[in-house]
Amino acid sequence: MSKSHKKTIANSPSGDRGMNYWLVKSEPFKYSWEQFEKEGQTFWDGVRNYAARNNLKAMKKGDLVLWYHSNEGLEIVGIAKVSKEAYQDPTTEDDAWVVVDLKPYKKLKLPVTLSQIKKDKRLQQMDLVRLGRLSVQTVKPEEWEIVLELSNTKV
Repeated sequence: MSKSHKKTIANSPSGDRGMNYWLVKSEPFKYSWEQFEKEGQTFWDGVRNYAARNNLKAMKKGDLVLWYHSNEGLEIVGIAKVSKEAYQDPTTEDDAWVVVDLKPYKKLKLPVTLSQIKKDKRLQQMDLVRLGRLSVQTVKPEEWEIVLELSNTKV
């Protein structure tokens, strides 16, 4: 493999494993990780931001998704898996908006707090730090690995 090809793979959102990583935000009082685990699946609706919608559209079946509790907790608590790719949001007639289906994959052994993430120099470019208000975010493969390390979780 050429040096330039290695660089392209390392910088691609899917890395060398052919998988993309994401982060979704949920306010625990509206829809918590615990409720998600109990139900066993959900469709991710209510997204009304074009950048977040584009991220939903880019999700592929099998991609892994960090579950972040926003407003309360401010921590990543679990990993979901995309079980169905983007389709029309059933909560609106406006075809501009989509949802994806998610299933619980794994609860993190240790939650990873926003304050931990902000203090870790390796995560300073993470969307969660740079684009705090965006509800559906990309996660680079190296950021994914760091979050797993901080959570003491293996996938």
